[in-house]
Amino acid sequence: MASTSSARRPPPPVSRTDFVRDAIKESILSGEFGPGETLVEAEVGALLGVSKTPVREALRILAGSGLVTMSTYKGAAVRVMDAESAHAVYDLRALLEPEAVRRAVERGADFGEARGVLADVGTGTAATDRAKASLTNRLFHRALYSGCGNPLLVEILDGLRDQAALITVTGWGISPTWRGEAAEHRAILTAAESGNARQAEHLLRKHITDFIDRIAFGLPGESTAETGDPKGTR
Repeated sequence: MASTSSARRPPPPVSRTDFVRDAIKESILSGEFGPGETLVEAEVGALLGVSKTPVREALRILAGSGLVTMSTYKGAAVRVMDAESAHAVYDLRALLEPEAVRRAVERGADFGEARGVLADVGTGTAATDRAKASLTNRLFHRALYSGCGNPLLVEILDGLRDQAALITVTGWGISPTWRGEAAEHRAILTAAESGNARQAEHLLRKHITDFIDRIAFGLPGESTAETGDPKGTR
């Protein structure tokens, strides 16, 4: 009887901290809160209708995932993604994500979810709305690699998602190319669904590396990182 009653018990409600964390996260990854923007606990709390306590806890969690920076004197702010950090994240993605997709194709994974995400892009606001495009981009990429058969690989890639999404939305502010990237997504998915694992792997790696190459010039530290010139001249 105990197990039956437990099975019928409704899921626990989302905590205030989780609610605030998710709300701030979406505001950051949609570009509503821009890079470097200060996140004042009282102001965020008033915006979301909660006290400062869950805001403080949520900001600490987001700092741990790389979306927020915390300073004793300046408080919390949206992370400004510099060129070195962006290259590091995308280098790891380029190593792991195409491999995960290759494995998913070879295992005969179902890419119906990815197909559904692309259908939403074509018919909904994602084609013109950067916030919606950011969300569908994350959903699409995860739907590609989640069937790779290696839970640890999925976990590692999931751990990169927030920082990768922050780089993406920052990059779209530099070069708003999300409409063109939808065509690249379709080509990757076509290769995956046709069982061409190597082609899907190649197209995805190119998709990842082309993006970082395209937007890196607009990130802080890129010119000095490449030339060693402290003035950033070429």
